[in-house]
Amino acid sequence: MQLDGLAAAVSEVLGVNNAYPTLDAQQVQQIRRYGTGESVAVGDLLFEPGQAYYDFFYLESATVEVVGSAVSGGEVLIDTDGPGRFLGELNMLTGQETVLAARVIVAGEVVRVPAARFRELMDREVELSDVIFRALLARRHMMLSGAATESVQLIGSGLSGDTLAIRRWLARCEIPYTWNDVETDDAESMLASHGFTSADLPVLVTPTRTVRAATAATVSQALGMAGSIRSDASTRVCDVVIVGGGPAGLASAVYAASEGLDTVLLEATTIGGQAAASSRIENYLGFTSGISGADLTGRAMIQSQKFGAELLSPAAAVGIVDDGPHLAVELADGAVMKTRTIVIATGAAYSTLPLPRWHEFEGAGIFYAATQLEVDACGADPVAVVGGANSAGQAALHLAANGSRVDLIVRGSTLRKDMSSYLADRIDEHPAITTRLCSEVTALHGDTYLEAISITDSSRRELAPQSCRGLFCFIGARPATQWCGGVALDAKGFILTDSALPDAVLSGGTWQSLSRRPRPFETSLPGVFAVGDVHAGSMKRVAAAVGEGASAARSIHQTLAR
Repeated sequence: MQLDGLAAAVSEVLGVNNAYPTLDAQQVQQIRRYGTGESVAVGDLLFEPGQAYYDFFYLESATVEVVGSAVSGGEVLIDTDGPGRFLGELNMLTGQETVLAARVIVAGEVVRVPAARFRELMDREVELSDVIFRALLARRHMMLSGAATESVQLIGSGLSGDTLAIRRWLARCEIPYTWNDVETDDAESMLASHGFTSADLPVLVTPTRTVRAATAATVSQALGMAGSIRSDASTRVCDVVIVGGGPAGLASAVYAASEGLDTVLLEATTIGGQAAASSRIENYLGFTSGISGADLTGRAMIQSQKFGAELLSPAAAVGIVDDGPHLAVELADGAVMKTRTIVIATGAAYSTLPLPRWHEFEGAGIFYAATQLEVDACGADPVAVVGGANSAGQAALHLAANGSRVDLIVRGSTLRKDMSSYLADRIDEHPAITTRLCSEVTALHGDTYLEAISITDSSRRELAPQSCRGLFCFIGARPATQWCGGVALDAKGFILTDSALPDAVLSGGTWQSLSRRPRPFETSLPGVFAVGDVHAGSMKRVAAAVGEGASAARSIHQTLAR
């Protein structure tokens, strides 16, 4: 597919025509079967800020205006919907609290479909649900750059790692918001106008809440995205809890939820995992023009929610409980989620360089991703990329394409040992990229933000510090298995599964009483599975992780059917 073809395909899904489709008589009748007709008067609110999983409305003869909060105060008009249209956007599926209001401006008749019945409609009426889903998705896409962004304001420093973490979380969840950087010239007036001080930063402002000293967790709660599991954790028993929101975990969520399983996915930081940090994936099946990791995992996130999976982020798992009639996952906030099966898809944690002040500069000049957020933070200033595999190569090309001079720093003597040839060839030919082989970063320099680095070259001679606005680190990772005690690991900390489990483990009382061998991707704990980069022998490729996550769903079904 050429670029114009790709644009056409995107328009087909996200275009204005899909945002406001014309329903035929049969589709309208289907909606009526799930809802009830009622009269509405001028001034009635059909939904308002702070509501989650609100009702679905089809407008028979009424007209409604959708409004948000303006930066200057008051309201801003988002849209006007008349007879033949329906209300809502993607948060009808994600559970995010609405930050907009829908007010009747012309009295008339509507069909109200309660939230629970709307879910049934989306599950049962395949063709109609596809039309509605495309519309909700297209409307969210339009909101990301429209007046709706004014209803959520984030105020913080562009030099703050904590603020960057929130912006990354908002971006991964595709939440419309306006970013206010206090590093700009009008910082004092910006803070004063809102009644904030620098000690309050970062601050999130919504129509119903103000969150000072915000974190991704408190932002999630303020937007109503912390999930419902905590309110019924004492009685609810899920079919499957998936720990980890990368490609493997998301694939498990899609396939488990689409087959009717009560599915919850937990992600400690931001949905997408390390794959979402990739600026471009060019060898993923079906995407001839490539796709960014964030786009790929973002689509998977929405797809899983369409099928009814519940995604909780940030929600860190700290342990597996296996001492009752059901398994359970313990969370960092003390909640315990009961479940019949568990999928471990926590992948691997980023490796770091053993340098003084490394953690101090994380998010303030040291990055583990090269998405547009990080690229914008660096502008056209000089940057450096550390690593010799595909993720490092893609980052270097992406940064160079955005105007930066890039030093690609590789410890090895050749690019082609761990990097695909097509990437290495492009890097060799790019005039803005300097490849430094047999070299490493040996010192960091700066005040509150990284300003320069020192590089030691192949002669073991440390060069003079060179300007560096951003240091992008892609040097591998270590398995994120420290939280799942009781699961058998190999010598490197990766989880052993199915045929790789030693006989000594399988000869124990638990497996002997089950009278069966472990199913594909099953760990030493019966009913607990591991997929993706976290398990021993994984290929460390996105496509392989997706395949494993999807395949684990069959093992889960077999376990639940026992």
